[in-house]
Amino acid sequence: MKITEVEAIHLSIPNIDATQCDGTQDTLIIRIHTDEGIVGVGEVDSSPLVAKAVVDAPASHSIASGLRNLLIGENPIEIERLWDKMYRGTIYFGRTGPALHAISGVDIALWDILGKTMNRPVCEMMGGVFNPKLKAYASALMPDTIVEAARMAEENAKLGYKAMKFGWGPIGKDAKFDEAQIKAIREAVGNDIDVMIDAGLAWDLKGALRMADVYEKYGVYWLEEPVHSNDIAGYRELSDRTRINIAGGEQESGRMAFQRLLDEGHLDIIQPDLARVGGLTEGKKIAYLAYDRHKKVVPHAFKTGVLVAASTHFAAAIPNGFMIEYTTSNSPLSRDLVSREIEFKDGYVTVPTDRPGLGIEIDEEVLKRYRVG
Repeated sequence: MKITEVEAIHLSIPNIDATQCDGTQDTLIIRIHTDEGIVGVGEVDSSPLVAKAVVDAPASHSIASGLRNLLIGENPIEIERLWDKMYRGTIYFGRTGPALHAISGVDIALWDILGKTMNRPVCEMMGGVFNPKLKAYASALMPDTIVEAARMAEENAKLGYKAMKFGWGPIGKDAKFDEAQIKAIREAVGNDIDVMIDAGLAWDLKGALRMADVYEKYGVYWLEEPVHSNDIAGYRELSDRTRINIAGGEQESGRMAFQRLLDEGHLDIIQPDLARVGGLTEGKKIAYLAYDRHKKVVPHAFKTGVLVAASTHFAAAIPNGFMIEYTTSNSPLSRDLVSREIEFKDGYVTVPTDRPGLGIEIDEEVLKRYRVG
């Protein structure tokens, strides 16, 4: 089998609000075509046009080439070798950041092709299903008002979610308001539902320590990215001094960054985004870094159903996976792009082991409607 084409497809809804931390407004979809008619699909979580340039760029010299140029004519099921070829071929301008983001989307598409070729689901091709059923947490931006936060939490509970996360928005601007928000959310859903807070890099160490005490009082399951992602010393002291779980990692790409978060930052839960870290291939290596250190992994997945599917297979195929992110965004990209999506029921998703590859289908009409260029 040979790769005949690599498409980097920029999708965007009209009138993006760039002030929002909402990755469901635009995205980059990767489609890899083969001479046997099998097509794999992946997704990139980055600035779409920057990552698209990494895919489409012609070769400049031996270690500065676009991914399409590196992949045409290759055998798509040689995933590890192709990952290394892409990494080495972009080393002059890559190693992390947009180059690894773009490699991520390609890698996910290659795993989709492998599963379809073997007529098996991706999770089985990755080594087996440790977790056939995964808790899915409702993920949303924190509303600006206390009333709206409580209403949203109550709605999520009625939809069957047993876990939910609120992030960014007004968090970090007023400590009293932050406490009133979490108090209202907890009162709305009771004590049996996991509630998580994504602070969005809101505080310095002292502010994070103060708020960790507040959130612990209301039974918050984890506090995510409370300090800047580069503040490894702050992460370490916070993790060592509080009893609440400290989570992070969605900003990172490549396993060395996660080794640093684990060994120097002492994080309790790491959150690799498979559309940023290097795809499923690098994601599995990251998961086993955490496994060796007895830490948990919850993939970040605030994109379309393509990334949700990849994250579900990933979390199912690692021993320390137990939960996935399930965005509640009403963006048509997150809601409509995938026509055969991962099933959610009673707070859990079931891994689609009866379908080959990622087990999803792209709605071509939606793809056409939001395609840019």
